[in-house]
Amino acid sequence: QVQLVETGGRLVQPGGPLRLSCVGSGSIFSPNVMGWYRQAPGKERELVAHITSDHGTIYADSVKGRFTISRDNAKNTVYLQMSSLKPEDTAVYYCNIQLLGRSYWGQGTQVTVSS
Repeated sequence: QVQLVETGGRLVQPGGPLRLSCVGSGSIFSPNVMGWYRQAPGKERELVAHITSDHGTIYADSVKGRFTISRDNAKNTVYLQMSSLKPEDTAVYYCNIQLLGRSYWGQGTQVTVSS
């Protein structure tokens, strides 16, 4: 019964910062990969960033240099620190983990970038 809960999504002005958090519960000790995805209206879900158990990271080209992903294994938490937000970043952001060959998803949190 793995559960992931995202928090932090809200309305923010262009150029502003925002931090998303995802807290996991259940049997999720040391997931191989923890990551963030997003889905904008009319588009398919896409990878934003992910982080491995040895803290290696991958970012989508569209967010590289603006977003930072991190994880705290002791707290079963993955973070996404976002800066210089653009209207194109508006989407539902989903937390994801890979564990023992399976993938788990949170419910999503809405981020809206608008003046």
